[in-house]
Amino acid sequence: MVAVNAYAWEDQCSQHYLVDRAPEQVPPPPSEPDARGWVSALGGVAAGQQMLALTVQGAGKDTVVLEELHVRVVEKSAPLDWNDFAMGVGCGGDVRTAAFGVDLDDGRPATSPRAGQRDFPYKVSETDPEVFYVFADARTHNVSWYLELEWSSGSREGTVRIDDDGRPFRTSGHVGRPAYTYPLGDSAWGRDEYQPDIPG
Repeated sequence: MVAVNAYAWEDQCSQHYLVDRAPEQVPPPPSEPDARGWVSALGGVAAGQQMLALTVQGAGKDTVVLEELHVRVVEKSAPLDWNDFAMGVGCGGDVRTAAFGVDLDDGRPATSPRAGQRDFPYKVSETDPEVFYVFADARTHNVSWYLELEWSSGSREGTVRIDDDGRPFRTSGHVGRPAYTYPLGDSAWGRDEYQPDIPG
């Protein structure tokens, strides 16, 4: 019913990951389809913002009403003090429909529609799926979290947990962390001069 891509990017330059390694120990940035393997191999965590692409469809001919999408926080702590690696430089942003934002630093994070997008409920069926984009932001915390989607269809109703293959999503603030980029044509990570360290 729900297919999750926890390694979707709004564009290559918007995505950063925190990695607990020196830049010379980190391979070049991956393309978006290879992001899961790159991040998993390095034990990386989405930095600043994590974008999820959720494809939701019914399992049969009946229409399914998607009632609400809830944010559930498992753990919240100080942001990770790891190095920040940008996946690209010099890109422009895409415009997404059916997009929702989440402020993970909030005491009770909740989804909110972005850019004039309407809120839940939505209707889907087997032949009429819906794609939702969730942009979860963290600046001052390291957050483990997942989503719950409430649905109903006729007399049936239920809740679907949405996570990263059975594990919570992880998103950490990265303000003030040493930042690195890998410009096209280069053969190594270099310091991002436009993101200086902020003493803390």
